[in-house]
Amino acid sequence: MAKIKVAVIFGGTSPEHDASLSSAANVIKNIPADKYEVVAVGITKKGRWLYYPGDTSMLTTGKWENYPDCTPAILSPDPIHNGFILLGEDSVVKKVDVVFPMLFGRNGTDGAIEGLCELSGIPYVGSGIASSANCMDKDIANTILEYNGIPTARRYVVTRPDLKRMDDICSAVSSEMGFPVFVKPACGGSSLGVSKAYDAMGLADGIKLAFTHDNKVIIEEFIQGRELECAVFGSDKPIASPVGEVTFDGDYYSYDAKYVLGSTKLIAPADIDSTSEKNIRETAIKVFTALDCCGLAMTSFFLSPDGRITFGEINTLPRMSPVSLYPRLMKELGVPLPELLDRLITIALERADISTD
Repeated sequence: MAKIKVAVIFGGTSPEHDASLSSAANVIKNIPADKYEVVAVGITKKGRWLYYPGDTSMLTTGKWENYPDCTPAILSPDPIHNGFILLGEDSVVKKVDVVFPMLFGRNGTDGAIEGLCELSGIPYVGSGIASSANCMDKDIANTILEYNGIPTARRYVVTRPDLKRMDDICSAVSSEMGFPVFVKPACGGSSLGVSKAYDAMGLADGIKLAFTHDNKVIIEEFIQGRELECAVFGSDKPIASPVGEVTFDGDYYSYDAKYVLGSTKLIAPADIDSTSEKNIRETAIKVFTALDCCGLAMTSFFLSPDGRITFGEINTLPRMSPVSLYPRLMKELGVPLPELLDRLITIALERADISTD
């Protein structure tokens, strides 16, 4: 029986390029080799697509794109090709059965790659176009969740034309929320461009920083509480993992805390009471369903001292490196990474079969 060809796409032009490489390497290493054949395709930081037939070890070092046998590749939007056009001396088509995107940030988790897969007619792992785009935009995601009765943090939305009235914004935030507050790009990941403001000056600086990453900025109230994570898996009947707690050095869960300082720790399962555990897992599934997610998602929540649960964020393509939270929480559920990858690919193929019936 022929193996199923899985295209793992990695890299990308977003600032999360390097994080993508370690996740892709781990996915490729753990996809069951007896059932699947991996077709590795990388996107350089400048946006060049390359078919990469080399060893997985070169991904994490970033040397993969200099591999002599790399070939320029195009994911054809024409369904007749069902795969990539490799642009060598003689162009050939590399057919694939399913795409497994390991792309993060803009043009990665915002519906762009999903749209290209839809045009190509190739099944893909993860949520659809609208769900991916809605989850990427923190303002839109929170609006949908509020409509569905899920508690979210109070927020203030700022667009570029609003920069002309910075004093009014700072005054409104001060009176409505007080300080401190978090300032975030509406569409961003890895806490890039995020800051914590303690006064009007810090808020103005934070807004300017966030606008270097996006054209819409979210100002969120500070919620005192523990930061908890819950992985969700599935399709029609999603399941939630045990709850994990993230601890870190620093004032908040910043990019440095995640990737530079190396101080982030995941406690799984989290040391919380059974009622809070149950509520978070149930709410994670409600979030997943309300946002029309599919396959996988990582959800985060704040647990206040009085027991209140507030939604934090959702990631429709969570990281898959050896130390990433999603595979570790799924392992706590009893699903090791090779089995998880197999089941995610199966969901993608089944969803495609349903859509073509």
